[in-house]
Amino acid sequence: VQLVESGGGSVQAGGSLRLSCAASGYTNIYTPACMGWFRQAPGKEREGVAAIDSDGRTSYADSVKERFTISTDNGRNTLYLQMSSLRPEDAGMYYCAAHGILGYDCYAGSWFKDWGQGTLVTVSS
Repeated sequence: VQLVESGGGSVQAGGSLRLSCAASGYTNIYTPACMGWFRQAPGKEREGVAAIDSDGRTSYADSVKERFTISTDNGRNTLYLQMSSLRPEDAGMYYCAAHGILGYDCYAGSWFKDWGQGTLVTVSS
């Protein structure tokens, strides 16, 4: 299993970015069962940002609701995070994560087995 993020960069406060995560190695059509995004700012703990299950149900951290949207392509091979109205506190390393356990917990910040290497987002005020 491999997860590769892209799309990070620098943006001014109020701007938008779209992160992508290419997933490979899942051989069951029903997996990954859950995919999500986490972020970690320097000196802070990793925070669950959003998650989406195999039925398309989504979950968001309160801090990003109404501003971020998680989605996948039809084949669930690519995970996206559309981020708008970005704030300086949204800056950090963003990680894609997934697990293949159908019926297991799937919400922002829940347990994930597989992780990407991260993509950096910086937001200037």
